[in-house]
Amino acid sequence: MTVMVDEPPTQGDSGLLDRFLALDTPEGLRAELIDGEIVVSPPPGSRHERTIARINRQVMLHSSTAFDFSGNMGLVLPSDGGLPNYVIPDGTFAPLDLDVYDNDDSWSEPDGIAMVVEVTSSRPRADREGKRQAYARAEIPLYFLVDRDEKRVTLLSRPDGEDYARTDQVTVGNGLALPEPFGFELDTTDFV
Repeated sequence: MTVMVDEPPTQGDSGLLDRFLALDTPEGLRAELIDGEIVVSPPPGSRHERTIARINRQVMLHSSTAFDFSGNMGLVLPSDGGLPNYVIPDGTFAPLDLDVYDNDDSWSEPDGIAMVVEVTSSRPRADREGKRQAYARAEIPLYFLVDRDEKRVTLLSRPDGEDYARTDQVTVGNGLALPEPFGFELDTTDFV
């Protein structure tokens, strides 16, 4: 279940941002500000988490570059002119040598993030559209989306400031090549 807390704001509604940043979200819930809406989501289910664990395991075992992984890193991302987006991707990968996760900030800039991962759950539209555009505006090189409803896996690359210029997509169960700095074919067999 996802709870919408506010109506979309008017341009420059700093009151909404202040309310979002002051939220005392109960433990286990995740609050994000996506396209001017505060979205509070429950913890994901076990299959959702299994998919993320399988992606992480493959990246750690097969990548040509050593990576750090975070499953709860809060990112501040640009918007289309309104409030910034405050999102918590299901996963982020950053090259180990950049030491991107060496701070205690609740919300970080996306500098150094090589790939974000989302696995659809209670709010798939946010993953397919709002977050996709926010990641592209932040010029995060790769966006990996596991769409469990559609049973497909999508790798978006070449951000152009508004969206991703390249889309590679397979049905769950097929391999999907991850480009450098990953440099291997990801097995998507158990991604639903």
